[in-house]
Amino acid sequence: MQHKIHQAQILMDALPYIKLFNKKTIVIKYGGAAQINPELKEQFAKDIVLLYLVGIKPIIIHGGGKKINALLDKLDVKSSFVDGLRVTDDQVMEVVEMVLSGSINKEITTLLNHHGAKAIGITGKDANFIHARPMDDGKYGLVGDITKIDKKVLKHLMREKFIPVIAPIASGDTVDHPGYNINADLAASKIAVAMKAKKIIFLTDTPGVLDKEGNLISSLDKTKIKALKKDGTISGGMIPKLDACLETIRGGVECAHIIDGRVQHSILLELFTKDGIGTIIKE
Repeated sequence: MQHKIHQAQILMDALPYIKLFNKKTIVIKYGGAAQINPELKEQFAKDIVLLYLVGIKPIIIHGGGKKINALLDKLDVKSSFVDGLRVTDDQVMEVVEMVLSGSINKEITTLLNHHGAKAIGITGKDANFIHARPMDDGKYGLVGDITKIDKKVLKHLMREKFIPVIAPIASGDTVDHPGYNINADLAASKIAVAMKAKKIIFLTDTPGVLDKEGNLISSLDKTKIKALKKDGTISGGMIPKLDACLETIRGGVECAHIIDGRVQHSILLELFTKDGIGTIIKE
């Protein structure tokens, strides 16, 4: 009986947070091990369905770098990186779209639908809802900067109770344009701002932002981030992720979270417990 009472208490502890986020939009950037490990994929889908069933409005944006690399190698298609970004020519773009919209996107929507949600997979090309231009005057080929998001498309889907699952590919200016490959973190940030989301959550393969001793930093703001960049505590791939967080907050989103997607139910632990498990970024 005590075990059952404890289970009920866990639900009651989550109640204030469920009430707080009810009918609110939460954008989730889905990547890392949570997107690869079969057990974590199942748990992620169940967590999203729970959010959906208690009245929260999730929007999912996913990447797929590891699967793109694997298919490029299999097809013997050469690609290079400049400043950490994949240079995307027409041939690489074809593989990127094949993996993101044809494989990963449908896998996520299938899992969500199987567990009781009503998910729909789209790219920025669908209804032309994401437009882009070449990043840095085409330095990276078909890697794009988002110029416009037609939020009416997402709002219509969500009014019909769909969970949008978005592959970060944007429309070009002409009918024969192959489209633009968009960094998934930046796409999530732009979509969160356009949709006036309550929160944005980045699933990663790290517990959050760590100090020089490897300890979790539970909260950050722009001043602390600037200082930690300057002393080298924040470096590498964490820099663009935190830049995306700050851009989102400047755009009106209340806060951003960087959490460990390798932890089962990490989204629920972050949203429905007092202290969370990752790093929260506020203005």
